[in-house]
Amino acid sequence: MSHNKEKSFAGVAPGSASAKRQCLVGLGEILWDVYDDKALFGGAPANFACHAASLGAESLIVSAVGCDPLGTQALQWMRDHDLSIATVDVDKAHPTGTVRVSLDATGKPEYVFAADVAWDYLACDSRWLDVAAKCDAVCFGSLAQRNSMSRQAITQFVSATPEDCLRVFDVNLRQDFFHAEVIARSLELSHVAKLNDEELPRICDLLGIEFSDQVETMMRLANRYSLRCIALTRGAHGSVVWLDGELDVQEPITVQAIDTVGAGDAFSAALIMGILNRVPLSESHRRAALVAAYVCTQRGAVPSLPEGLF
Repeated sequence: MSHNKEKSFAGVAPGSASAKRQCLVGLGEILWDVYDDKALFGGAPANFACHAASLGAESLIVSAVGCDPLGTQALQWMRDHDLSIATVDVDKAHPTGTVRVSLDATGKPEYVFAADVAWDYLACDSRWLDVAAKCDAVCFGSLAQRNSMSRQAITQFVSATPEDCLRVFDVNLRQDFFHAEVIARSLELSHVAKLNDEELPRICDLLGIEFSDQVETMMRLANRYSLRCIALTRGAHGSVVWLDGELDVQEPITVQAIDTVGAGDAFSAALIMGILNRVPLSESHRRAALVAAYVCTQRGAVPSLPEGLF
């Protein structure tokens, strides 16, 4: 199978005569983030797609919900936020996904995911393949690949994307729902990897990559898997992005964080939008950091983004 890794990124300069609205896909889990006082719409790929839509993309979530009240609420939430439900299946045999979220004093979350839910049983049909054939970027992670059925569907979808589609692997390690084979296979399929400073040494250990200086380690990972871009978020220490041989370091943006859920997904969406539209790396990285910082100041993974933020 060809992974189409030697290619140029899709996209044109914003405002050019041939500019078009980019089609971005979040592939994987839809779930409800269950806090002590309320449940909020979420799931990393869904968050990515929602933020991409806020930033101007034609955005689709490719996932599944259960035939239950939470599934009905998720579909209504999407309609209310002008997101298509055409590629969200309704599973009559399994419930809508949920995750129990606990926040520490800094807004950093701990997660406990419900098992055997709708997004564990994704199936890639002709409808999904039609979407794969037209998308400009697809973002997927490791969590939705904890079940072999969804793992196969995700691989099939990503492999069916065109040569100029940007394949983004958001490592997104959760509980024990990952292993070396899934991480390696996902990186082999991808052009971009996004991870945080806690995940970097963990996947290096899984993959047998020497871990030393963060940037040097990022380069080892990029070289092994022929990545075009690797993005490392470092919480209070800012972020680092390497793209086509160019390295950009973003210093931390100081905010009063109350909930960091979804901040990384917002970062990914803004960065990918910038790459697709050929915005200079330093500018697209800065914008990604600003969007992520704003999300940290709000409850939930997908707050409305204020005009002028991006």
